[in-house]
Amino acid sequence: MDNGYLALVLNAHMPFVRRTEYPRFLEERWFFEAVSETYLPLLRVFRSMEADSVPFHLTLSISPTLAAMLADKALGERYVEYLDAQLRLAEAEEARLAGDAAFAPLARMYHALYRADKDDFQELYSRDILGAFDYYYKKGRLELMTSGATHAFLPIFRDCREAVTAQVETAIIAHRKAFGKQPSGFWLPQLGWYPGVGEILRSYNLHYTVVTTRGAVLGDPTPRNGSFAPVECPSGLVAFVRDAGATKAVWSESSGYPADPVYRDFYRDIGFDLPTEYLGAYLEDSGQRVFTGFKYWAVTGRTNEKRAYDPVAAAARAAEHAAHFLAERRASASAAGALMDRPPLMVCPFDAELFGHWWLEGPAFLEALFRQADSAGELRMITLSDYLRDHPENQASVPEFSSWGDGGFAEVWLDGSNDWIYRHAGKAVERMSELAERFPDESGLRERILNQAAREVLLSMCSDWALLMRAGKSAGFARRQVEEPISNFQRIYDMLCSNTVSTEWLTRLEKRDNLFPSINYRMFRRKR
Repeated sequence: MDNGYLALVLNAHMPFVRRTEYPRFLEERWFFEAVSETYLPLLRVFRSMEADSVPFHLTLSISPTLAAMLADKALGERYVEYLDAQLRLAEAEEARLAGDAAFAPLARMYHALYRADKDDFQELYSRDILGAFDYYYKKGRLELMTSGATHAFLPIFRDCREAVTAQVETAIIAHRKAFGKQPSGFWLPQLGWYPGVGEILRSYNLHYTVVTTRGAVLGDPTPRNGSFAPVECPSGLVAFVRDAGATKAVWSESSGYPADPVYRDFYRDIGFDLPTEYLGAYLEDSGQRVFTGFKYWAVTGRTNEKRAYDPVAAAARAAEHAAHFLAERRASASAAGALMDRPPLMVCPFDAELFGHWWLEGPAFLEALFRQADSAGELRMITLSDYLRDHPENQASVPEFSSWGDGGFAEVWLDGSNDWIYRHAGKAVERMSELAERFPDESGLRERILNQAAREVLLSMCSDWALLMRAGKSAGFARRQVEEPISNFQRIYDMLCSNTVSTEWLTRLEKRDNLFPSINYRMFRRKR
């Protein structure tokens, strides 16, 4: 009998940012960096373990907006251009640092990493990263979940069922298109749960989701197994519970593993250190400094006097941290298991970009974790669907409203910096429902414009922009990302009310905001 189960759940998500009408668009770099630093490295970890016959099981949520960008041919072309620019910078850095014992090897390291990214993307995967993940999905190594269509924070829209169902239905259709099968699980954006959302998810034949520890322990009734077993809602939806201790060990900015002095410092980048004359081609046209990805310093500590990064020492530390993580989980399983009628389960949900992008050594940590768990054999690495097959019966309980944001509720996405979003997004949802009722069976041009209206409404609901506004990071850009779809929707609404359509404008909008090709505006019809 297993002593316990460990379920890693990674949330792979990016908001939809695609502006191919510009020769270069700063915010597209977010996507390019994530591909280079997280998604391709994760696939290398999977490939390495498969080559050595190391069994691994991981639950991965790929959001519909990220899937749309990964499948986009134009973004794929621009990603190759980005890699070519990174390789040119790597060559310049190798020349600049030639003979420097500490930093020349790091320049060569980045050159090798970007060369591997280009070879993997172009040759190994033929620019099809979704297909690469699907390979491990079909082999049973990955369990792929979906998430809200545009990562809307669903509790804010709880009084508008059509808004929530549109996020869920669109996501399921997108998942089927990308991977050819119905998802079993649904990642709640920002782990935003509220009583009632379980009934909606289950009505779409979804079987499970993940909630916070706070949401579960405040549930009705209180789960007798705490976070060490899932609960089942009256609808039949199973809610897995985040393990707070396991999450903090990795996630905490101050005390988590990524804060270790040996690891690479994310924030110290040559884009802010070197002269603009040298960096010119790698900065924005405005001369704005940006992260280049070339970071040569270790975390060291809270000081500006940083030590040079040592990849060998960092890799060794990642293995040590994997061993520590497993030891802590074994201790938790031993303590909890004595009080349970089944092996305890520890669910560890993280944003995927933590591994590689924010924490360069994160993929090495994951690989060490899987290899050590397989070698030790005390904790079984498991997907959430695997657990449900082994333990189909679970305690009945309804979690309380919660999220994984600061404070545990909704304040991150609803405060004075961003609350204005919801009166506009809410009105757009209301008017979209009106249009779906007024035009229930359209085809041709009118169906196209109604479908585009639905896309714009979904885009206006994205929770990432509210988060950036509150943090004060790229707040102006985030504001525009809400204002533009609201404005586009209003223009479509006015067109339909006046029975006039600007076909040229519609075509341009369809080409730019080209996600969800199978969208059906009728999903916004009021539920009876």
